[in-house]
Amino acid sequence: MSSIHSTHVTGAGAAPAACDLPTSLVLLLATGAGLSVASLYYAQPMLGVLGADIGASARSVGFIPTLTQLGYALGILLLAPLGDRFDRRRIVLAKAAVLCAALLVAGAAPSIGVLLAASLAIGLAATMAQDIVPAAATLAPEATRGKTVGTVMTGLLLGILLSRVVSGFVAEHFGWRSMFIAAAASIALIGAATWRGLPRFRPTTHLAYGALLGSLATLWSRHGMLRRAALAQALLAVGFSAFWSTLAVMLHGEPFHLGSAAAGAFGLAGAAGALAAPLAGRLADRRGPELVTRLGAGLVVVSFAAMGLAPLMLPHAQLWLLALAAVGFDLGMQATLIAHQTIVYGIEPGARSRLNAVLFTSMFIGMAAGSALGALALAQWGWAGVTGLATGTAAAALAVRLWPRKPNQPQQLTSNPLCNRV
Repeated sequence: MSSIHSTHVTGAGAAPAACDLPTSLVLLLATGAGLSVASLYYAQPMLGVLGADIGASARSVGFIPTLTQLGYALGILLLAPLGDRFDRRRIVLAKAAVLCAALLVAGAAPSIGVLLAASLAIGLAATMAQDIVPAAATLAPEATRGKTVGTVMTGLLLGILLSRVVSGFVAEHFGWRSMFIAAAASIALIGAATWRGLPRFRPTTHLAYGALLGSLATLWSRHGMLRRAALAQALLAVGFSAFWSTLAVMLHGEPFHLGSAAAGAFGLAGAAGALAAPLAGRLADRRGPELVTRLGAGLVVVSFAAMGLAPLMLPHAQLWLLALAAVGFDLGMQATLIAHQTIVYGIEPGARSRLNAVLFTSMFIGMAAGSALGALALAQWGWAGVTGLATGTAAAALAVRLWPRKPNQPQQLTSNPLCNRV
């Protein structure tokens, strides 16, 4: 059968194949990852307007991003491993349907209680992005896996970084409910495209659900490369989250007195760094991902440390420094993440969804810790405390990557599944 719907992705152990992924499929995966993860962040720039419109207190509204992130973390831990047990295509389609419905409920929410429930559901269903990325790694041939994952991650990262800019504009001109409705429409479209364009995947394990979750601990204890990648990425995430969670507060005060729109615009600077992610993937393919992790972590350290010079500059120059530093540390973090994914996906091909769940759960723990520690550092020591925290945790991540380790065991090559027709 020649239709892509009849294509089945095989598990590990097949012979290597040479054909590349169609560009259209890579773009579909990148767009799907970006639009799904963007759903987590649309609400953040709209919280002030949203709260006033539905008569909710600032404290209640503050739980919207909290529940969304909590739902995402729970979804990664509890749902992402199912990609090894069931057809990833069916999982992506199911989550797209739930995410579309949850966004529509949020857009029509009559009260804060309904909106909070919808926010939790949005977080859980937005983890379809964490099914798409392992799917891309499985579909890609070994020789170009880093490039393919890098391209898909560029879509995901642009979704994160540009979502705030888009939602701020839409909410200002068309209202906050329009943003949720537009987001639901985008997920419906990507779901239809996925139904037509994504092949089916054969399960790589038949473990029961409880055993599947239990195997996460087994993978953690078995693979030092996984622990190393998860720890380093979590440390980088601390500084990344500390910066973005405190930037708006810092810009609102002396000497800038800038509003939330200006803070959202800094997402464009971060997006410039994310656009270079495929280059990091290509470098990982050619020179090895270990080198990329060290270069990326080193760039993060330098970028955060440079922000310590801001007090010596005029306000206008400080803004330029912050923008350039945002490009630098975002590029460094994303390059390191792509290299870590390349490492992790090669450890045990039949467990890619579970390995991905461990890596991203660790990263989101780091992001949650960064938000809390960043707010504390800003309150106690000002912006210098935030930059000191970010620089220190980035330096610790670099130390993890530089720490001597035992030589890697040979990795099992996998086939390009799109070449295997049935």
